[in-house]
Amino acid sequence: QAQLVETGGGLVAPGGSLTLSCAASGFTFDDYVIGWFRQAPGKEREGVACINVNDGNTHYANSVKGRFTISKDNAKNTVHLQMSDVKPEDAANYVCASAPIGSFFPPLIMEYDYWGQGTQVTVSS
Repeated sequence: QAQLVETGGGLVAPGGSLTLSCAASGFTFDDYVIGWFRQAPGKEREGVACINVNDGNTHYANSVKGRFTISKDNAKNTVHLQMSDVKPEDAANYVCASAPIGSFFPPLIMEYDYWGQGTQVTVSS
């Protein structure tokens, strides 16, 4: 049974750093793209970053480019999202999802088939 579990959320001060992790199980990790999405109250879900677990190719939303880094640990079937220079607008529930590696990169939203429960990031001084 496929499962994605996010950890690492919490309270971070503006300008601070936080690292989220997404642990995958139940499917062949190397055959997937893992993406991070976020949604704040009253706002639409936003794709933040994604990584092709097979070749390491990455994609970032313009809003986080240069501040967030997505990386993978194939030995642990885990993807990390390192957040730095965090801004108040980064506060949201962060969810990871998986999409089979296919024709499009980044994958279309409808290609993501497994979703985690999310981890909350709060930005406050």
